[in-house]
Amino acid sequence: MDQTLATTEKGRDRLVEITLDPKSLGRANSNIEHEREVAIFDILDGNAFRVEGTDAGPYKLNLALMEERLLLEITPAEGGETTEHAIALAPLKRIVKDYFMICESYYEAVRTAPPARIQAIDVSRRGLHDEGSKLLKDKLLPKIIVDEDTARRLFTLVCSLHWKG
Repeated sequence: MDQTLATTEKGRDRLVEITLDPKSLGRANSNIEHEREVAIFDILDGNAFRVEGTDAGPYKLNLALMEERLLLEITPAEGGETTEHAIALAPLKRIVKDYFMICESYYEAVRTAPPARIQAIDVSRRGLHDEGSKLLKDKLLPKIIVDEDTARRLFTLVCSLHWKG
């Protein structure tokens, strides 16, 4: 079966609601809160998300951190049985840590640095984000299949769950 998806607007292979487990959220600054809100909005605006072996979409997704794992609780939007999928966070930890450090540098640079320095930091930030989203997409396979844009935004949410202030 093809492991790629095209973004669907009204198809079954998509997310229509995303929640973040309140117990998994740490104290966040305004930048992190903004990143969460934008990522959720962007995912819901257009995404491709399929749970292999089912045809129960569209879906509601709840993300949580539990015992060094990312827990995805997926429920059909019309109701029904919840599917849980957990992935180990260890492979993502280095990328998330590096991403946080470069984001802090970026936010600081926006306030004080010349445009060339901001652009250089942003290129590095985007590169780490791309690396993290590709790794996340690969870790979700073969159970959950997402497109690249959805993987990028999900990685943003995973990072925001890791943020502990």
